[in-house]
Amino acid sequence: MSQTFVSVVGARPNFMKLAPLAHALAARTDVRHVVVHTGQHYDAEMSDAFFRDLDIPLPDCNLGVGSGSHAQQTAAVMQRLEPLCIETRPDVVIVYGDVNSTMAAALVAAKLGVRVAHVEAGLRSRDWSMPEEINRVVTDRVSDLLFAPSRDAVANLCAEGIGVERIHFVGNVMIDSLIAALPAARAADAPARYGVGRGRPYTLVTLHRPSNVDDPATLRRLVESLAALAADAPVLFPVHPRTRARIEALGLGPSCAAALRWLPPVPYVEMLSLTLAAGVVVTDSGGLQEETTYLGVPCVTVRAQTERPITCREGTNRLVLPDAGAIERAAADARSHRPLVPPVLERWDGHAAERMAGVLCDGARFS
Repeated sequence: MSQTFVSVVGARPNFMKLAPLAHALAARTDVRHVVVHTGQHYDAEMSDAFFRDLDIPLPDCNLGVGSGSHAQQTAAVMQRLEPLCIETRPDVVIVYGDVNSTMAAALVAAKLGVRVAHVEAGLRSRDWSMPEEINRVVTDRVSDLLFAPSRDAVANLCAEGIGVERIHFVGNVMIDSLIAALPAARAADAPARYGVGRGRPYTLVTLHRPSNVDDPATLRRLVESLAALAADAPVLFPVHPRTRARIEALGLGPSCAAALRWLPPVPYVEMLSLTLAAGVVVTDSGGLQEETTYLGVPCVTVRAQTERPITCREGTNRLVLPDAGAIERAAADARSHRPLVPPVLERWDGHAAERMAGVLCDGARFS
């Protein structure tokens, strides 16, 4: 019997989780897979380029939600997605990660009586000041199929009283995308375009979380810390649009651009190429914590907590607060303890999407 799945994505990390599952579902003849882009990331550099890099068709529908407050984005996704779900009549709505689009789509499907599958279920920071934490918990609560990337995610779900029959330990689908893109990333040799790499060390930076960039005092300290890092090695900084706006609003744009190498948001393969050769990565991204762990690249995460503790326990990641000198010390320590061999983590093997397709289409079980 043919099945219809609707995938709802809204931001760059979602696209990297979608791509392997889209490929796995496309290999099946009895599946209709409809991809809906909510438009939460509406800049072509932030979305369309990722679909090209990841070799997946452009979405079947774009809801055009755009920017706005958390409430505005959530409400707009719900209002625009509901009629599409009624028309499409999916067997399962698949949501990804922890952005506003994820929670909004899960609520729409649950209220329509449509089964929900959550890709990357069970991650917890236990920091309720993070909007993403609220999105994760609400989405998991209403989901019927919970695809966990790690054993600690399974433990979190069980501790919250979610039945084990709903939980599937499929592994980390982000690593599926990474493994598939590695040959292209190595061939791209993006560092060479910026005169770094191949014995010329550099630091790679991404920052976008409100806790880091929305508070002027915190952002000023971060910019000063990055400038200090640049005294030792070049700092490549692909600047998120909202981060750039905050820096410029503080009047720090000229001094920041003088000390750091500002780049526009870069496509996935180029970013992976830059990550591969970095001496250290400084970030507040969730996905980069996982990617650097898999690659064995030292990582400093500017956050008090992480929903991916496996990256600290088993990988190369270090958590640090945006305090004076803290980032510089953590980066120096990370560089001096670069592992000789990247860690091998359970079911971070490039086959998570195949396992998810087995659950969705064949009723398989992974525990």
